[in-house]
Amino acid sequence: MQSPLDFFAKAARSSPQAAAANVEFAAGHKNMLQLIELRWIAVIGQITTIAAAILIFKIELPLVHMLQVLACLIAFNVASHLRWHERRPVSNGEMFMALLVDVASLTVLLYLSGGITNPFAFLYLLQVILSAVLLEVLWTWTIVLITLGCMAGLAMFAQPLALPFDHARGIFSLYIQGLLVCFALVAALLVMFMSRISDTLRQKAAQLALLRQHAVEEEHIVRMGLLASGAAHELGTPLATVSVILGDWKRMPQFRNDPVLLEEITEMQTQLRRCKSIVSGILLSAGEARGESAVRTTIRSFVDGLAAAWQASRPVRSFQYNNHIAADLPVASDSALKQTIDNLLDNALDASPDWVGLDASIADGVLAIVVSDRGPGFAPAMLGQIGKPYQSTKPGPGHGLGLFLAVNVVRKLGGAVTAVNRPDGGAQVTLTLPLSSIELEEERIDHQP
Repeated sequence: MQSPLDFFAKAARSSPQAAAANVEFAAGHKNMLQLIELRWIAVIGQITTIAAAILIFKIELPLVHMLQVLACLIAFNVASHLRWHERRPVSNGEMFMALLVDVASLTVLLYLSGGITNPFAFLYLLQVILSAVLLEVLWTWTIVLITLGCMAGLAMFAQPLALPFDHARGIFSLYIQGLLVCFALVAALLVMFMSRISDTLRQKAAQLALLRQHAVEEEHIVRMGLLASGAAHELGTPLATVSVILGDWKRMPQFRNDPVLLEEITEMQTQLRRCKSIVSGILLSAGEARGESAVRTTIRSFVDGLAAAWQASRPVRSFQYNNHIAADLPVASDSALKQTIDNLLDNALDASPDWVGLDASIADGVLAIVVSDRGPGFAPAMLGQIGKPYQSTKPGPGHGLGLFLAVNVVRKLGGAVTAVNRPDGGAQVTLTLPLSSIELEEERIDHQP
């Protein structure tokens, strides 16, 4: 597994940009699929309109040529569906070309059916509005100029329909009726399509905001990692000095002959070794690449060893540990994941010195670590801020970083950390992690109880 410092440094450098690009690609791909769907609706509407004009209103139209245009549009849409049904990035140029095909097909159909005297010429506005939403400004103005040129060309070269000039009949005028149908069609398509695009844009904005927040948090973690690494180097010398002094004291007769003082010196040496172990772990995590500091073990051994080591080094009065993992799986783990769970246990111990619970289980390929306490629990406002730095019920500055680091480490491994208040009092923090992120590609080891 990768050390936390290297892991988050790399994430802070590359992941936000890559993730933001993925969000943009996903939004563009979704918009392209919606445009393909809209084109199918347009094809059906055009076929219906042509059939109604010929069969109901007895208008003479070049049916063969119009069907050829529609056949080409259908073939283009089928090809577009085959190209874009898989998720892939959609550039502004590709979206522009798709809209340009729609403008071209509409222009040819209008040329064959009366030009700008056809009330459905106002469908150009649909293409302009879609381009304003889907494209960048330069591409949008290009669509505006192209549609304006198409309308000018239709006015110059298209032959008007042989229809009576009956505007005085008001709503009974065939042109007015076509205009109303065109307006209703454009309005309905815009409401349907624009609402979907708005939802896509809102989702994209929310995802980008979340990515920016994650980038800030990861940068904060990198700074803390650098600070911790520097502090660990500085602490090495005074810890070594204290270790030498304690060793000398332990050999002095006045301490060696006093059981109380000797026991206190022994306890001080134990705690000093723990401090040196923590410092060594920080330096190792800061300097090791992924896999170099990883330890080959099994999931049950990892959790059992973690629980035993934590219980032995903390003044917990009652520690209830339940390991419900049935199948022992080979995994790779290092100090990052261990420190994450230790942080959760330390938080529980601070809130509830009398009792701390730890439960481990696996379901559907997901490891679940549940840490419980019988303390005051989380404030309601804090439950919505789990994983934010400096969010803590403890008094004084600088608290809340343990849960913040745990959330970010687990999130980078594809997992999650959730927190709730227990019905019978206290808090419960659940760490879920896909086993695929730590599991080794080896045969499973069946656990023998």
